[in-house]
Amino acid sequence: MTIRFGTDGWRGIIGEDFTFANVRLASQGLALWARRHAPQGPWVVGYDCRFASEDFADACAEVLTGNDLPVLLCNRPTPTPVVAWNVRARGCAGGVVITASHNPARWNGFKVRTPYGASIPPEQVASLEETIQGLTPHEVRRLPKGVARERGLLHPLDPIPLYDQQVGRMVDLPLLRAAGFTLVVDPMHGAGAGYLPRLLEGGATRVVEIRGERNPLFPGMDNPEPIASNLEPLVAAVRRHGAPVGLAFDGDADRLGVVDEKGNFLTPLQVFPILALFLLEVQGARGPLVKTITSSRMLLRLGERYGVPVYETPVGFKFVAPLMLRHNALMGGEESGGYAFRGHLPERDGILSALFFLEVMARTGKTPSELLAWLYRVVGPHFYARRDIPFPPERRDAIRRGLDAASPDRLAGLPVLRKETVDGWRWVLEEGWWLAVRFSGTEPLLRIYAEADAPHRVEALLDAGRDLAGVG
Repeated sequence: MTIRFGTDGWRGIIGEDFTFANVRLASQGLALWARRHAPQGPWVVGYDCRFASEDFADACAEVLTGNDLPVLLCNRPTPTPVVAWNVRARGCAGGVVITASHNPARWNGFKVRTPYGASIPPEQVASLEETIQGLTPHEVRRLPKGVARERGLLHPLDPIPLYDQQVGRMVDLPLLRAAGFTLVVDPMHGAGAGYLPRLLEGGATRVVEIRGERNPLFPGMDNPEPIASNLEPLVAAVRRHGAPVGLAFDGDADRLGVVDEKGNFLTPLQVFPILALFLLEVQGARGPLVKTITSSRMLLRLGERYGVPVYETPVGFKFVAPLMLRHNALMGGEESGGYAFRGHLPERDGILSALFFLEVMARTGKTPSELLAWLYRVVGPHFYARRDIPFPPERRDAIRRGLDAASPDRLAGLPVLRKETVDGWRWVLEEGWWLAVRFSGTEPLLRIYAEADAPHRVEALLDAGRDLAGVG
């Protein structure tokens, strides 16, 4: 079994490659790697609501303590950003979260966090993978939980208090509690359940939470990802309650999905620049923005308007986080609905992003559809869509060769200005519109993205991307 880390951690199918034996191998490799690359201090170990996640977390903790690394083991299913904040706030050496984030129910995963609370950067991922691959099962060192507790190496951790304190520093919770919103929250049976109801209780605002109970089968959805196709219950609840907004989290609550007061899904390419516009225009903040290559060019327009640099990276917060730290960025984000903010973590936080979006509404007095209209008045209309196309793994090389060779002069009637291969394949078109195709870092999926000046052109670009890849 080869353990490889994708855009954020190692993921596999439970019982096939994500097994207790392999989780222990990964944990042993991490322990050896940490001796060379991580500072001294305890490790926070957390887990999500997937099948047996707490048991996999126990297995990880037993190996880390078996290598004399102190562990703070979360006492409940915990969102990845909450684990990450505890790592940073407590001055820990790092963290592990047992989660497959937005993957289907059959999957689980193993995310590693640095002392900053961020994903480990690519060069360190390579050395960690190499360390893990060099191990055999008989080299794994384990310490039973009871013995680890007796030796002072294992302590239970309630991760909520420190996180709640930080959220209170980042957003105006009294304003949000007094706003009188009736909002619907959909944690999608994941680890984000209960956070917004608790943080916003005690005032005029009312929070209706749906799909808040733990259910590792994630019924009624393909996967716990806050995208339009998975949010029909949220749309229905927004309309039923007359709510001004619906907010959804993925399985480990590091991503945010937004539904407006009419039940329309706002894409992450719209939400990211709305949040950035609020920070730049309403709060008057200044600082660089960091975007992945599949995020909206609206951010480039905002950078020009407000005189702030905008940096582009490959997809994945393991690329975004280093640039945020290097440039003290105001905000970072990616197309999948993950956003990070200066003063917090250089990493996605769906819960904090949701609260920021509510603060945008409260301070401007605008509904989500009005916020989108405001954004379009500033940067002009932009339209976007994404298609995820499964493919047989044995076709991967053929698809790659076809996309490498593809060199169209025009796409959807627009001249092609250049082809980029920083992360997958991206064709930049006249007026800055674009088509991108890339392999998912965690699943056998081909992702096709497009942004253009009209919905029909976006669909034409997506069709063209499918044809160039020879799939679908």
